[in-house]
Amino acid sequence: MQKYIDEAESVLLHTYNRYPIVFDHGDGVYLYDIEGKKYLDFVAGISVFAFGYNNKEYNDALKNQIDKIIHTSNYYYNVPAIEAAKKLTKVAQMERVFFTNSGAEAVEGAIKAARKYAYLKDGSTDHEIIAMEHSFHGRTMGALSVTGNPKYREAFGPGIGNIKFAVMNDLESVKAQITDKTCAIMFETIQGEGGIHPATEEFLRGVRKICDEKDILLILDEIQCGMGRSGYMFAWQKYNVKPDIMTVAKALGCGIPIGAFLLTERVAQKSLVAGDHGTTYGGNPLATAAADKVLELFEETNIIENVKEVGAYLYEELDKLAASNENIVAHRGQGLIQGLEFNQPVGDIINKALAKGLVLINAGTHIIRFVPALIVTKEDIDEMISILRTCL
Repeated sequence: MQKYIDEAESVLLHTYNRYPIVFDHGDGVYLYDIEGKKYLDFVAGISVFAFGYNNKEYNDALKNQIDKIIHTSNYYYNVPAIEAAKKLTKVAQMERVFFTNSGAEAVEGAIKAARKYAYLKDGSTDHEIIAMEHSFHGRTMGALSVTGNPKYREAFGPGIGNIKFAVMNDLESVKAQITDKTCAIMFETIQGEGGIHPATEEFLRGVRKICDEKDILLILDEIQCGMGRSGYMFAWQKYNVKPDIMTVAKALGCGIPIGAFLLTERVAQKSLVAGDHGTTYGGNPLATAAADKVLELFEETNIIENVKEVGAYLYEELDKLAASNENIVAHRGQGLIQGLEFNQPVGDIINKALAKGLVLINAGTHIIRFVPALIVTKEDIDEMISILRTCL
């Protein structure tokens, strides 16, 4: 293992402080390193592997597509993209979709669509977008510009410009940033990297009302909290506060790189047209075959009911853990996206857990994030809690 790690450090750009493990394969909610050690995984590739590792139906769908065709470009139609688009727009309750290669690219497309929508209204290019403090939308320049954490942005300024930041769940702070140049208000329905902060119903409805009154677009980022993780296919569906544009990725492909941004028909007809946006790989047959199978599995299984039931159990068990440990100061989240906030950095706890065969991840320096595969069971929760207790 160390030989591989040393080789990686000699050739890969060091933009990640990786844990000293080389994973080899996975099965269900477990990962195995190249030396055969078994790990209970509560990260799922950062909310990616909804159906766990080595799902046979998913694997077979990819193998079948590889034997047919992998890529043709967007100058032509392909059946997997059409089938995936039909399924995704149906569950998203939206009418149009553009497939990308990642979540960050989905955010870039959403920003462009919002600015084009505003441009077509008045011919101006100085429109503003309001994003949220402590948000995370990706590492590309546009996505970084709407990410509400200065430490991610400071070395890469000035960004795309005309971005303002308000406070999540503080409607008055949003109102204070609105001008006649505001074209969009954008936030994660449940903040992930920023500390697992769900948007409240009052906040969602309040922002939606403002957007309706002023013809401002509501963009909801469901890249991490979407695809069933909240206990709903998309977290906004809990309150039925529909966005004008939505971004999705991660579990959409369950490991194959794919993202998407979706638009209502009204916005689609008044924003991007041929020549405004594109991608060589986005929506190719292999990636969309993965998404099509994932969406089919969501249709055919009761996975979201499992998220609600097991997510509630996880909440109860984490509450008990928080009550028994004075270093835990908060517990937040819903479904299978939850977090424990500590009064100290959590790096040592995560390292101890890893040594004991439990894979965890942080969300900021003081928060442990729990985002297991959606197939996780109560027994898996019990195993995780038992290991975590010994680490604490």
